[in-house]
Amino acid sequence: MQVIPAIDIKEGRCVRLRQGRMTEETVYAMNPAEAARKWEQTGAKRLHVVDLDGAVSGAPKNQKAIQEIAASVSIPLQVGGGIRDLKTIEAYLEAGIDRVILGTAVVRQHSLVETACRRFPNGILAGIDAVEGLVAVDGWKTVTDELPALLPKLRALVVPR
Repeated sequence: MQVIPAIDIKEGRCVRLRQGRMTEETVYAMNPAEAARKWEQTGAKRLHVVDLDGAVSGAPKNQKAIQEIAASVSIPLQVGGGIRDLKTIEAYLEAGIDRVILGTAVVRQHSLVETACRRFPNGILAGIDAVEGLVAVDGWKTVTDELPALLPKLRALVVPR
């Protein structure tokens, strides 16, 4: 089993949301790169980084903080939040991000997910947020299909190696 610490970024700060509510946050670090270094020093082998503002807006908002994290640690990063097009996926991967997490796109943009999986094998993760068995998208703002109904769709998107 691999434990992957998460750093959620909102307005350039590390936060913890209460049940995904953007208005109910606890700030636990002002400097995401410093928090990432602490996780690495503690022995983390990978970090999970989420641009919360990006998840809600549909486009990355905290790229500077994410770039600073990437430059300050040597462990792999997986990054999600507001990633809804190939240009953004490519930019993150070219910037040294190990894996890009697609969440809302997995539910709403099947062709993007298929194309991304083909172009960037091993560079794409599906991230599914769930609330009481329902899939949450748009940074937890919208609840859609039941999780069991989504799973066959996900399997169909998987590109054989």
